[in-house]
Amino acid sequence: MSIAALTVYVLVWPVIVAAILVVICVGFYKEWRSAKNEGRRII
Repeated sequence: MSIAALTVYVLVWPVIVAAILVVICVGFYKEWRSAKNEGRRII
């Protein structure tokens, strides 16, 4: 494997993890806002 390919492979992982974290946070925020509007607890 070339150095450039290995570098790209290593640098892609933080981007993937950040994208997954954003998806989880957006989902949690929507659920929290929905629960707040309905007057119920999220937990």
